[in-house]
Amino acid sequence: MDLLERYMTQELSLAVELAESEAGEAGAEALAFFMTPEELASGEWAKQAGAPLPPALVDAVRGLAARGRFAAGLGETEAVPTLGLMPGYQAILLCGLGEAARTRADAWRDAGVYAARAALGLRHERLAAPLPRAGGGRAQELGERVQALAEGLWLGSYRMPSYAREAAGEAPPQLQRVALLGAADEERRELAPALEAARATALAVYTARDLTNLPGNYLGPDDLARAAQSLAARYGLACTVLEEEGIREQGMGGLAAVGRGSVLPPRMIAVRYDGAPEKPDEVLGLVGKGITFDTGGISLKKPEGMEEMISDMGGAAVLLGLIHVLGVQKPAINVVIVIPAAENMPSAAAFKPGDVITLMNGQTVEVLNTDAEGRIVLADGVLYAKRLGATRLIDVATLTGAVLVSFADVATGAVSNNEALLQEVLDSARRANEKVWPLPNYPEYREMLKSRIADIKNSTNRDRWAGCITGGLFIGYFAGDTPWVHLDTGGTAWLWNERGTEPLGGTGAMVRTLGQLVCAKPGQQTGK
Repeated sequence: MDLLERYMTQELSLAVELAESEAGEAGAEALAFFMTPEELASGEWAKQAGAPLPPALVDAVRGLAARGRFAAGLGETEAVPTLGLMPGYQAILLCGLGEAARTRADAWRDAGVYAARAALGLRHERLAAPLPRAGGGRAQELGERVQALAEGLWLGSYRMPSYAREAAGEAPPQLQRVALLGAADEERRELAPALEAARATALAVYTARDLTNLPGNYLGPDDLARAAQSLAARYGLACTVLEEEGIREQGMGGLAAVGRGSVLPPRMIAVRYDGAPEKPDEVLGLVGKGITFDTGGISLKKPEGMEEMISDMGGAAVLLGLIHVLGVQKPAINVVIVIPAAENMPSAAAFKPGDVITLMNGQTVEVLNTDAEGRIVLADGVLYAKRLGATRLIDVATLTGAVLVSFADVATGAVSNNEALLQEVLDSARRANEKVWPLPNYPEYREMLKSRIADIKNSTNRDRWAGCITGGLFIGYFAGDTPWVHLDTGGTAWLWNERGTEPLGGTGAMVRTLGQLVCAKPGQQTGK
């Protein structure tokens, strides 16, 4: 079996389904109740099941609350054995929504993640839960809650693959089915699009995480290109891949220079989605950094932590995952995805500090630091996207370590030359519940990139002041007057430890944000 086929999720193994049956008829091992603190205190949570719960179980939950064991805060879970009082169920699973569920549907997503993890910890394979009608306070649309909950259940079931020999044996129990109970026929039809959207988003995030987690010896530039071709073919999208000769013919001196030090040659990947053929002059260009491993090149990185550089193609992974959203949701928008892919390695052929390289628009770059290679390949990527018709641009990249100084690994940094497009991205991030924070774009920062011998230099000074901003503005230099937003996921694409709802390893950060942006309804596109 091809390594990409083996380690890249093709379909979600967990089935999340809408069921008409009430509690006790779903063939599940546990029945999950999602509740706010108010519902816990009032006992309203127990009415979700439709049929009355055994008083002994209700009393047991009341006792947990009284002892402070469970307060229904967001992220809290507690399993209560049924002790035979509910035939067919081994336990009821209490899942906290927190106060946030009163006003935000995305609290259901987070609660779904924690519920899935709890079920996995209990080694349950089948779970049931009443349809998420609860939440208290200002009501949210049922479809939004169902979509968020299903998304969370899928995302919480994700596991980083193991390459250990033992892992090839019998797999541990996985959550196989979640039934959302109490949906009548008409309701199931109405909620089907919400489940489909959740499934597409979850599969997109899985794909981004899978690719980001692949070791560098499993994923080179050509492998990334094959992944793009496979995903594009799945949905009937056009995909072109430029190899070394095509890269040279197009004058992509930046990508060629960065890839020159590796035995694995670079690739320039493009995938086109035409969802609004009646608007050929409106094309969103999405450009993702595809450095499949980054040693820093001649400007070699420190060895400690270098293994994380398998994630330096996290931006490319996000955009390849997004193909699932485009292919399933079919939004009315034209998109061209561009991924410059290379491996940044030191060798006798590698590009060097002091080199001057020419990009595809004829402008030159003075190389001061070969570890600032991502912005160089993205410059060619942005130029190529414009050549392919992009009228607006968003690039996604694990671009700098400097973003960690500003935001740690909590938020993605944004730099832009266009307030309207930036606002669209920020609004989409809010709807997706992903943290993005804009950084300034003052003329003084652009001045810092001026070179004495070339059009621009790829690094500013030894102190690397404003490194996240100037790294982004280097890319913006080649975007020119085209509306552009840069998203620096250098802190958010990869985590060393599980945190909150995010997993260890690749996170897929910005998949949900960009999914919201490309699928936005006209009223949500505030930047237009």
